[in-house]
Amino acid sequence: MAPTQWLGRSWGMPVPVCYALEKKVVKSKVGEKVGLPCCYEIPSSESLHNYRVYWQKNTTKVVLAYANGEMIFNHEQYENRTEMNPRNLTLWISPVEILDNGSYQCIVQSIRFPLNPYVLCDETVTLFVSADFSKPNITAEVFATSCESTEMVVRCSSHGGFPKPKISGALNNESVVWNDTWLSTSSLSLYSITGILWLNVTKDVSFTCSVEYNGFVKSTNLLLNKTNGCIVPTVPPSYNVIMASSIIIITFLLAITLAARYLPRHGKCSSFFKKQSLIAYGVSLQTSLQRVFQQ
Repeated sequence: MAPTQWLGRSWGMPVPVCYALEKKVVKSKVGEKVGLPCCYEIPSSESLHNYRVYWQKNTTKVVLAYANGEMIFNHEQYENRTEMNPRNLTLWISPVEILDNGSYQCIVQSIRFPLNPYVLCDETVTLFVSADFSKPNITAEVFATSCESTEMVVRCSSHGGFPKPKISGALNNESVVWNDTWLSTSSLSLYSITGILWLNVTKDVSFTCSVEYNGFVKSTNLLLNKTNGCIVPTVPPSYNVIMASSIIIITFLLAITLAARYLPRHGKCSSFFKKQSLIAYGVSLQTSLQRVFQQ
């Protein structure tokens, strides 16, 4: 037999209650209006006057109580934020706050026979309250770069949410392990979370940061670019190339000078052959020059 609690002590109405196992779950966000269903609905042929209805939280705090058709108790934490449907006994809370998170019990007792009241139903419903986290913000700071890779620190942060979140990261859809994470410690206030990751990027990659809380997920993607830190120095021509080029150019100029002096002293036929020889020699020098620069 489950433990028993006495309700209504503040107004002298002890009611034995057996705790029921948690079966129903309701989710809501901060600022919304939420309805917690009760385990009993009053028949249309009757009215609330024949019943006592208790809504309590975490089996210790009475939220709302009705008897003989009238509200006889309303906890100060829920004052002006709660109301009960007189037919299906749903407890409405608006606006929802973080402190409303927890388990609630609806206990219905018949008082048609005042000398022998009995419990008609007792059921627990759990309210999970959440607050949306901000969209994760990703920043990447480059510390060093080279021809092969780029070293950077990636930070992802989100704030203003509830309950306690989980943060995850992925590179090109492959999960990564954070080097460090920071999270606020209070269980009854809004959370902020930050993750930090050191990366050695060898190519452009897509990074995803996700924050999960109470079945909800917020994600952000960022393309991490490998910075081109490779500077190729200009290589001056070697000493041998310079010397060889100078010799070839001087020789070519000298050949032209000698040919200019020599050609006028001979006939046309001889001049033609000399010119052809000069052209062939120039081509030979040009080919030699190309071979030197290709070495």
